[in-house]
Amino acid sequence: MKILASLIIIVLLTACNGQTKTSNKTIDNSVSKIEVYDFHSTHRCMTCNAIETNTKYTLDTYFANELKANKITFQVVNVDEEKNESIAEKFEASGTALILNVIKDGKETKIDLTEFAFMNGTNQEAFSSELKAKLDTELKAL
Repeated sequence: MKILASLIIIVLLTACNGQTKTSNKTIDNSVSKIEVYDFHSTHRCMTCNAIETNTKYTLDTYFANELKANKITFQVVNVDEEKNESIAEKFEASGTALILNVIKDGKETKIDLTEFAFMNGTNQEAFSSELKAKLDTELKAL
């Protein structure tokens, strides 16, 4: 059963384009904040839906003040919709992906959490704990 579960995770990561990348880009915006993007395709699996649910839970539970102050923003993006083509291309998302876009001093840093999200997507406690720690670290660096 564990082998089957491992194979399913590998297939999901491959099917949903789970790539781990970090990149830096300079932008004109000098606002310091963290943009959280949950990319998905039209047809979503149980884990893909759990990633969105657990991301929302974590943000609402631990970062409500930061959300209100726009220090953290959250956007769910369907990569299959034509209107989202440019944002999906910018973050190289062709399926499910969880991305933090940290903006500090006019510079963007993309942190791809897709692999983490798939590995912990259906375990709310582990997912929330690790996402909270990552966001806390990035907020302190702003």
